Amino acid sequence: MTAPMQVGYDDVLRVWREADAIEEIEHAWLFDHLLPIGGDPDGSILEGWTLLSALAAQTQRLRLGLLVTSNRFRPPAMLAKMAATVDIVSGGRLDFGIGVGSRPDHPLARREYAAHGLPFHEVADAVGSFAEACTVIRRLWTETSPFDFHGNYLDLTGAFCNPKPLQSPHPPIVIGGRSAAVLRIAAEHADVWNIPGGDLEDVVRRSALLDRYCAEIGRDPASITRSIHLPVSYDEPGATREAIVEAVGAGFEHVVLGLPAPYPAKVAQWVADELITSVR
Repeated sequence: MTAPMQVGYDDVLRVWREADAIEEIEHAWLFDHLLPIGGDPDGSILEGWTLLSALAAQTQRLRLGLLVTSNRFRPPAMLAKMAATVDIVSGGRLDFGIGVGSRPDHPLARREYAAHGLPFHEVADAVGSFAEACTVIRRLWTETSPFDFHGNYLDLTGAFCNPKPLQSPHPPIVIGGRSAAVLRIAAEHADVWNIPGGDLEDVVRRSALLDRYCAEIGRDPASITRSIHLPVSYDEPGATREAIVEAVGAGFEHVVLGLPAPYPAKVAQWVADELITSVR
């Protein structure tokens, strides 16, 4: 994962092109913020979906996505259209990451809304809107005729997405979050569930809660891949390796390694040699 914050396009493109040639690296990710949430608060940050489309056109093999898209930033039907376009541009390599939205308790994330004229909805409305968004986006990708949707938060008339994503029935849906409300939505809609690492005991408890919510709706919990985001330390790779081993041992099959900027030369090869191959 290369957060496009306090770095330039050429920096991110260099890392992604290098990773694209390294078989051990399977995915590449961006994040979805409109202002920096670390470093200089007035520093540079690139918009996630337009950057993702550019990187999709510059790579051949990597699966790619945003970890995760903020449902607060874009109307869901528009987001479905954007994602379908990126899936086509990439030749069917999109993993569609989505969540409720940027952390409202993070002051540098909260300021994004006022700065861009976006409404900030409190948790209950944001979660309710997110649930309806997941339903609408899936329908836009799969239904062959225009439809109306009149929910509590979304109101669409003649909604339709053409062309569809290349992947059938649709790109894998990666839902990120840790709250019980989001886990209930993940149980219904997610192909992959992602959570930030840190307190592994809490992460495991959240995974067990997702199992329970799946059972309540009659879904096999094993049908949802467990994904975890872990920060990378260039100076102490042993600590990152240990975190990877612990996460995999706890049932997390998909590991996203967050690279801090600035990115050293040949950093993707370093990740493959120091973190992936050695752990395997």
